[in-house]
Amino acid sequence: MKRLAKVLAAAGVASRRACEALIFDGKVKVNGVVVKLPQTLVDPQNDRILLEDHPIQAQEEKVYYILNKPRGYTCSNTRLGSKKLVIDLFEGLQKRLFTIGRLDRDTTGLLLITNDGHFAQEVIHPSKNITKEYLVKTQQEITHTHLENLSKGTLIEGKWIRPVSVKKMRRGTVKIGVKEGKKREVRLMVQNAGLDLLSLSRIRIGGLKLGSLNEGEWRELSQKELQMIFN
Repeated sequence: MKRLAKVLAAAGVASRRACEALIFDGKVKVNGVVVKLPQTLVDPQNDRILLEDHPIQAQEEKVYYILNKPRGYTCSNTRLGSKKLVIDLFEGLQKRLFTIGRLDRDTTGLLLITNDGHFAQEVIHPSKNITKEYLVKTQQEITHTHLENLSKGTLIEGKWIRPVSVKKMRRGTVKIGVKEGKKREVRLMVQNAGLDLLSLSRIRIGGLKLGSLNEGEWRELSQKELQMIFN
């Protein structure tokens, strides 16, 4: 017997946390009954588990992709109106894919896509202490004062958040490393430092770099590259 949330994650539905949310929302049935407790024990071989009235696969081959996310795409599996979804870029792959973490609609760069909920949970869990690095381009030339203000951090959701690294690259370009993973944290840091943002792109997660992928391009990750994320 296994916990329902764990079974859903192993089936490639979403990360463990996202699977728990689906269960809380009443979207999962076990043997015809809606179950709202993620810790409910089930037998994936004998119990009939439905997500939004569609049966889940007990297990499927795990896949891992790196994508250079284009501007204008949303990191969600739920379509609202005519919004473009990141998973649209993987059309034709017969697997239920989801993004590991999120980049906002106007941010480009390194995004991980998988169907492995356990792996996704490992990557996003705070205990892993993984640094994400962003390339920031601003309208103004970045001064020493701007760098000092960026390094001080900013208040986000009632908590003072500081970057782990700030490095000026060119006149209006700076690299910022963060670990917290708060919503729009880099944008808020730049704004509160008195800079006008032109573009924002994630270029590194842990030891894994975006490399030469063009926007909209993706490829499968090797086992070595998967380990690099945690380095």
